Amino acid sequence: MITTLLGQAWHAMGANKLRTFLTMLGMVIGVSAVVLMMAIGQGAQLAVAQSISSMGANLFIVLSGSTTSGGVRMGGGAAPTLTVADAQAIAELPGIQFVAPIHPGTAQVVYGSNNWSTAVYGVTPGYLDVRNWNLAAGMPFADSDLRSATRVALLGQTVAHNLFGDEDPVGKSLRIRNSPFVVVGVLAAKGQSLDGRDQDDTILIPLTTAQRKVYGTQFQGSVRLINVQATSAEMMDEVQRSMTALLRQRHRIREGQDNDFSVRNLTALADSAAETTRVMSLLLGAIASVSLLVGGIGIMNIMLVSVTERTREIGIRMAIGARERDILLQFLLEAVIISVVGCLIGLALGVGGAVLVHFVTETAVVISGSSVLIAFGVAATVGIFFGFYPARKAARLDPIEALRYQ
Repeated sequence: MITTLLGQAWHAMGANKLRTFLTMLGMVIGVSAVVLMMAIGQGAQLAVAQSISSMGANLFIVLSGSTTSGGVRMGGGAAPTLTVADAQAIAELPGIQFVAPIHPGTAQVVYGSNNWSTAVYGVTPGYLDVRNWNLAAGMPFADSDLRSATRVALLGQTVAHNLFGDEDPVGKSLRIRNSPFVVVGVLAAKGQSLDGRDQDDTILIPLTTAQRKVYGTQFQGSVRLINVQATSAEMMDEVQRSMTALLRQRHRIREGQDNDFSVRNLTALADSAAETTRVMSLLLGAIASVSLLVGGIGIMNIMLVSVTERTREIGIRMAIGARERDILLQFLLEAVIISVVGCLIGLALGVGGAVLVHFVTETAVVISGSSVLIAFGVAATVGIFFGFYPARKAARLDPIEALRYQ
């Protein structure tokens, strides 16, 4: 029964190939647009998730305060208001996982005939734990290197590539501001941060080495910023309050006075970026879904025209014994075939378009099985929904009136 009706539906559509193709085109465009937009949106979400993951989880940055010179107010981090002792005190607070004081700067680095300007951070061994940063080769420096202000360095992937090329940097010597340093390890790749900065374009050296032998500092033990990792996301608010209270007490800041430091919640910023990307992905999918609606309206329009043109045929079928449900099923199958075939072609074009976008623009795209199934299911539902009314109209025609129709 179904096989016979499918054959009749296929034959009826074949009698008007161009019209069938144009009707199907709406579904092809709609499905391909949905798959492509969802792939791009989910790719953007993945890129943001990877950037957030590369930063580390449950992170705060405590910045030293600003200063005023000649009436000019400098930005945050300009005044030496934070110290290593502040970091050690923060580490004793409940809810703290890791703490890493940092003294950042920029320096020209030289190896042989190659040179490169990069960020050189003076850090403690705990910095790798705070940032969840592994090593690709070599080993990290230890607390003994920190106490002795040893000239050792960990290279980011970008620095290692630009200075050493394919050569293994571990064990080699390079110069940072004309001071010799031994490369003890190479950091694993991190990629770009949320602000587009290359996290691999960096060198890590012991904090004491940076303070005493590279940058120098007027105030013993002062640092520009402190990275703090909380034990869990639920502890973030409590940790921020306790850190603020502790630093105000240590810096002897009276009630009503402004802080000489600032605390930034990187996790909140990352969550905001992730939510923005998620909303963008949903918006892209919603916009593309409009074309599915247009395709469904096109199917209903053409099926209504088909019912009008085949009114006499319907009357003959009823006269020789076709039941109302047979007519309904035949026209409904025609709408479903148009919708499903158009959906399959649209899926192929959408997946192909997503792959092309990835190779041409190097934009991350994610073609998930769920997005394909959703697009296919919605397209089939649209075909059934918009095909039902014309099929019902055909099935309810009066046989006598249908036979008289010219």
